[in-house]
Formats: sequence, C-alpha cells, structure tokens
Amino acid sequence: MEREKREFLYHRPMKILALVAGTNDPSNTDVLCEAFLKGIRSAFPDVEITKFRLKDMQIKHFTLEDYHPHCTSEDDFCRLQEEVISADGLVFATPIWNFSVPAHLKNVIDRMGAFCLDEETRTKGKLPGTPAFFLYTGGASLPLWKGLMRFTTSHLPEALRYYGATVIGRYFAGRCTQAKGTFGLVLDRRPGTLRAAQAKGESFAAIVHRYTKTKALPFRFILIGKVYQCIQRVVAKIL
Repeated sequence: MEREKREFLYHRPMKILALVAGTNDPSNTDVLCEAFLKGIRSAFPDVEITKFRLKDMQIKHFTLEDYHPHCTSEDDFCRLQEEVISADGLVFATPIWNFSVPAHLKNVIDRMGAFCLDEETRTKGKLPGTPAFFLYTGGASLPLWKGLMRFTTSHLPEALRYYGATVIGRYFAGRCTQAKGTFGLVLDRRPGTLRAAQAKGESFAAIVHRYTKTKALPFRFILIGKVYQCIQRVVAKIL
C-alpha cells in the first residue's frame, strides 16, 4: 500500500493554486499572474492549475469561531482550504495599496491560520514545506519597492513561512499607471515584464516539480526553513 501511494504521488500531475487579490477588471495583477502561470504550463504542460480571484469569493471576516482546522463555515473558504492543502505550489498575486495588500487577502491569510498552525500552541506550521511565490503590482518605482514597500508587505511571505511554506521568490511590476496619478491596465503592453514573469514561472515550476517528486529543495531554502523551525521551537517554549 505504501509503495502504491508513493508511485501515485510520483506520477500524478503537479497541482498549483494561484490566489489573485486584484479587484479591477481588467487587472494588472491578473495579467501578471497569467504570464507567470503561462511559464508554469510551458515547463509542465500536464500541470493542474486552480486560480481563484478573491473578489469573486464570499469569505467572511476572521473570528475565533473559525479558528479550528475543520472548516464548517458556509462561505467559500472551505473550498479554498481544500485547495491549499492539496496544492504542490502556491502563487499569491496582489496589488500594493497604500503600502500594504488588499484587506480580503489579509483576511484569507488570517483564516489560513486555522489549519496551517497546530491546534495546541498555534506556533508550529503545518504546511509541508509547500513552495510559494509572490507577485506584486503597484504604482511605485522599482527602487521605491526595494527600499520601502518590500518591507511594508513582508508580513505576507513571513506569514506563509510561519505556516510551514517555503518562500521561493517575489516579483514586483511597478509603475502601473497610464499617466501621472492615473491607474489603469498597462502590463498587457509590457512584453519585457511579461517575459520576465513567465521565466519566473518556469523556474518556480521546476522547483515545485523537484520538491513534489523528491521532497528536496535548493540548499538556501533548506537553510532558511531550518532557521524558522528553530524560531518556532523557541516561541513554543516561551509560550
């Protein structure tokens, strides 16, 4: 039975879950995410990709009533929870609004704590090292992103690390303005940006595929993961 299970896991298609937090139609964030997913598909044509646009989902605000691993809510979160648990790789695509991410994405991250942390202490991540990648869009320039907004949005990847995921990378597409002070769709006319996102998707897919088959990650990700595990053990002892 165990051998059959291992063979099934080895031969089944890779599963990717993408969560898009952009609310506009058309959306720069969605365009960027599609370019990234195109890269994944080009590398592994048989991949199974599920993409949710959070604006189309009914997910109630986080409360302690939902802070248990068995989803009982009547909204769309139960389906999202199932997809997160079964995913081999996670993709988060979000705009940056006023130095942070949209509220509905933050709410999803809060709700994920119900099944991504152990019930006893809420300090041990339960995601099995799942590789995750983060895509950002915004009106700021790349230097401003690197110097400031990369830090003001750091709670998103740090939360996923705390939940047990492995953060593989981040990609920011800036200057998403049609004119000074006028936001709108522009990334569909930036082939260089889309090619870069596609290349990131191809690289991410290779890492996820390797991890799915061998549970092995590049060394630097293993090192970061061990550091986080040490931090979680220390926090658990303190609490």
